Amino acid sequence: MNHLGQIKNGYTPVLDCHTSHIAVKFSEILTKIDWRTGHEIEKEPKFLKNSEAAIINMTPTKPMVVEAYSAYPPLGRFAIRDMRQTVGVGVIKSVVKKDPSGAK
Repeated sequence: MNHLGQIKNGYTPVLDCHTSHIAVKFSEILTKIDWRTGHEIEKEPKFLKNSEAAIINMTPTKPMVVEAYSAYPPLGRFAIRDMRQTVGVGVIKSVVKKDPSGAK
């Protein structure tokens, strides 16, 4: 992350993935990780600071087409932007697909 303040659950930046530019909500910061090794540093941290990496559950405000990076890399990379600045980049680990029939 490259953000001046702290990033907490509920943060709502814009996610840029291929041609989509959609606001997403950071639903839950699952774990803070060492970006060099990928090892877990802290489970369920309260916030993230500048230069920290994490695994985060994100919820888009509108439907969007993405795939896990392992399944299709071009649709699995993203950038997080806030106030016209890139504050983070990453890859999609997994996707929860919406039911196309609209049933809940």
